[in-house]
Amino acid sequence: MIRTHISRTMDVSAKDAFAIFIDLDRWPEWGPSVRSATIDDGPMRLGSTGVVTTTVGVRLPYIVTSFVSGKSWAWTVAGVPATDHLVEPLGPGRCRVTFGVPLVAAPYMAVCAIALRRIERIALQPSDD
Repeated sequence: MIRTHISRTMDVSAKDAFAIFIDLDRWPEWGPSVRSATIDDGPMRLGSTGVVTTTVGVRLPYIVTSFVSGKSWAWTVAGVPATDHLVEPLGPGRCRVTFGVPLVAAPYMAVCAIALRRIERIALQPSDD
């Protein structure tokens, strides 16, 4: 399947960016189309299943179709190939975060661009530790 990608280079660690990607409680903070998400068998791994609820209230089942801890994951939503999520370290405290979507869903890249900015903002917030 042909995919298109959008990336953003961030002054955050790859570890922190990936942690945001797989923290389902944070998905509504950075995902403009997500109201909530659950996982049936957390933490996230290959084969994980759950439900994502869109901002308009539609509940859709998902399955994680690829997973490389600390680096990438992809899923299908309602049986349809959806976004890929990739984090590439670029050195200490710096990474590139990328979304990939099927070419037929290219307009969704506008949503992904918003999500990238939000992920960076979240990652740069001081932690409560």
